[in-house]
Amino acid sequence: MPEVTESEVVAGAYHVVPDIHTDDRGIFVETYRRAWFPNGREMIQGNRGDRQAGSIVGLHYHLHQADYWYVPIGRARVVLHDLRTGSPTDGNTLEVDLGVDEDGNNAHHGLYIPPGVAHGFASLTDMTITYLVDGYYNPADELGVAFDDPQIDADWGVSDPLLSDRDRANPLRSEIGEQWQPHYSLRT
Repeated sequence: MPEVTESEVVAGAYHVVPDIHTDDRGIFVETYRRAWFPNGREMIQGNRGDRQAGSIVGLHYHLHQADYWYVPIGRARVVLHDLRTGSPTDGNTLEVDLGVDEDGNNAHHGLYIPPGVAHGFASLTDMTITYLVDGYYNPADELGVAFDDPQIDADWGVSDPLLSDRDRANPLRSEIGEQWQPHYSLRT
């Protein structure tokens, strides 16, 4: 049985340490199971991204969508920041490395990210990320906050990052308008 624990830093975020089955042929890992997240909705879309070392993606957030991230190749530093007003962890920042560790082993951990939590990752190596979402792509629910916001104070683990124009233009947390401000709910 995998170990699934809710973060004490960001309420509703879950870290998954799966069971890894090995034999002479290789490994088998169950990377996601709906039942691991009691208040989550069914994941309905899967995505994959390949990034070169030194890239940063984010910080992004959604008012209505949850994500589940898994890094099968390479290593990523994931940053979560709780933007949800009324959350017991509002304002907290969490950093988690997913994928290959310093010894070259992949622990195959996963990370569930609830709506309203800003999320991004830095490619510590060339890497592949796969992620499941519980809502179809909706450009009106694709929001962002500055990756280098001093209020968030994230340690991305890279210097001189490669960023998209979109991510360079994200506002500071203090500049997020009320209509784009996420609110805490028990649905994770």
